[in-house]
Amino acid sequence: MTITSKGQVTIPLKIRTQLGLLPDTQVEFEVVEDWVRVRKAKSSHGGRGASVIRALRGTAHRGMSTDEILALTRGED
Repeated sequence: MTITSKGQVTIPLKIRTQLGLLPDTQVEFEVVEDWVRVRKAKSSHGGRGASVIRALRGTAHRGMSTDEILALTRGED
């Protein structure tokens, strides 16, 4: 595995799946001697679901249909 010029690496799909690391999941790094441990961050904001709700808050209004509101939550245009 190679580190990019921006300091990025790709976590293999098998590991992301096993640990439940979804897009926008916060992670923590811990240096132990000459290796690094990566784990899910302990979130004080309720996790990914809460962040989705925060991002959507205020985007719906009373005149919207249920289908329009559901489209917002699904990220549809």
